[in-house]
Amino acid sequence: MRLMLHLLVLLVVVAALLFGYTRWQTGRIEALYPPVGSFVELDGYRMHVVHEAAEGGDLPPIVFLHGASGNLRDQLTAFRQPLMGRAELLFVDRPGHGYSERGGPENAYPDGQARAVAAVMDKLGIERAIISAHSFGAAIAASFALQFPEKTAGLLFLAPATHAWPGGVAWYYGVARSSFTGAAFTSLVSLPVGMGRVASGTRCVFAPNPMPADYAEETAPALVLRPSAFRYNATDVANLNAYVKGASRQYPDIDAPTIIITGTRDDVVAPEIHSRGLERDIADAKLIRIANMGHKPDYVANDLAVAAIEVLAGMERDLDGLADAVEARVADDDEKC
Repeated sequence: MRLMLHLLVLLVVVAALLFGYTRWQTGRIEALYPPVGSFVELDGYRMHVVHEAAEGGDLPPIVFLHGASGNLRDQLTAFRQPLMGRAELLFVDRPGHGYSERGGPENAYPDGQARAVAAVMDKLGIERAIISAHSFGAAIAASFALQFPEKTAGLLFLAPATHAWPGGVAWYYGVARSSFTGAAFTSLVSLPVGMGRVASGTRCVFAPNPMPADYAEETAPALVLRPSAFRYNATDVANLNAYVKGASRQYPDIDAPTIIITGTRDDVVAPEIHSRGLERDIADAKLIRIANMGHKPDYVANDLAVAAIEVLAGMERDLDGLADAVEARVADDDEKC
């Protein structure tokens, strides 16, 4: 009996320490990486965005959607500089990510998040835009194009996750989203464990290509380790496979100009399932495959992605030639995960 009491006291002490550490580290992360944009009020919640106006630009508005475990800083760091002044740019923290509030239960699925993006566009007076989406964001971009074809000037899919795949997701996504275990897991476990894995996990996303030296500092991947963000991200990821099984049947109804850029060494999503699936399902979609590129064409092939946006805007660019140049540039990359 005494041993059981001692064990119980020990568990309570450990839990209190982990909870305190998570609270402290959450505050530290938010102090290091505060909001960088402004807030748009929607129906009962607000979205964090960076909205860059452009006077006399040569491109239509462009909306950028980040992937899982990310925030708007990821696409902002990749695309703000090469496109600033050329187009009205909108970078969005998806609902529940970065500094955007979650909103209602519909925002646990790409359809709800697509409607949130459309509502932000309406608030900011953006009538029609090219939607550029990385990874998980691609499922939201596809939903956006189906729900709001009149707002969709073109689609750029970068290493997309859009179709059903065999198997499931890592076990901790299910634990984190569970109504029984989620609060305890994200308040006590996920942040202390995750802090030691952010750097290695981010390198694996880029592999076999090298991660930019300032990537973690500029894009703040640690924001996802905060308890609420981790749980929302886990919910998104855990819901995706079942969602796209149904949603992908509607992709043939998408009629927006579409370009897909993917790497043959992408170990995060399977290009043969997702990118090939989009090429098959969307009429006249152009698929560009880059040998020896991983999951980050937004960085590794940024010049090609910008040129793809220009093509979606009606300009003439030699995308195949640029793709060959990217392949030559990354041919010897061999970063280990």
